[in-house]
Amino acid sequence: MILWLEDPACQEIAWTGGKAANLSRLAATHLIPPGFCLTTAAYSQWAHASQAGSIPPELGTQLAEAYLELARRTNQDSPAVAVRSSAVAEDGANASFAGQYETYLNIVGIAALVTAVTRCWGSAQVERVQTYQPGVALPATQLAVLVQTIVPADCSFVAFSANPVTGALDEVVINASWGLGESVVSGIVTPDTYVVRKTDRQINTQSIADKQWMTVAFPVNTGAQVGEGVQQLPVPRFLRNQPALTAAQVTDVAALTIALATQMGWPVDIEGAYHGDKLYLLQCRPISTL
Repeated sequence: MILWLEDPACQEIAWTGGKAANLSRLAATHLIPPGFCLTTAAYSQWAHASQAGSIPPELGTQLAEAYLELARRTNQDSPAVAVRSSAVAEDGANASFAGQYETYLNIVGIAALVTAVTRCWGSAQVERVQTYQPGVALPATQLAVLVQTIVPADCSFVAFSANPVTGALDEVVINASWGLGESVVSGIVTPDTYVVRKTDRQINTQSIADKQWMTVAFPVNTGAQVGEGVQQLPVPRFLRNQPALTAAQVTDVAALTIALATQMGWPVDIEGAYHGDKLYLLQCRPISTL
């Protein structure tokens, strides 16, 4: 029912979905937040439980034990986690399903985690998922849920190993902004944009945006009622027009993106974050628009 990211079995898309399987493939060679995945079998058990919406007791016990093990591994009493869908059809070459399922950030405590997981499972049945792309709609029993410690990001980015607008394969395109990546992927903020040449990893063009908003992990969800674990706050004025990434960080992100495309064997669309001087990989999927 539950597999840890470093477990080779977690790489099976049929069990853990595209998002978790891709990260599991990379867990041994890249800095990825620790975590575990509730498999498609766990979802199937929940979906067929006699009491609609509740989590089966044995599965609830396994989830609580996994959370306590995560606390032990990270040396925290109650780690804050991100709870994200990892569907079998998600993050594929033909469809990303980006934003179709629910994501819950900054979840703390077992009660809040159970609520977030069941809400993630419930999102598989909403109308927007079933009509997302004809012929790619997801069967109800193929949704896994990924639980990872949340990175308190100073800045976040989305990067592409090919230019998703022009299709140029010799360029890396990076979008970056302050705080958690939610503001970038949801379009709340206009991010900085860097176009990097693959040949020498140098910045070809850059556009530094007026980044007025940032997503931060606040307040903490500690009860069974799960609301917004993040807030949109104004970026301090002195930072709004400053680059979210240094030139060295842009080079490092470009190098990571190129390396991942080689390792995975397809053009990649990745999400990541910096906390201090550490570069975390949060997601890796094919570019579905090329």
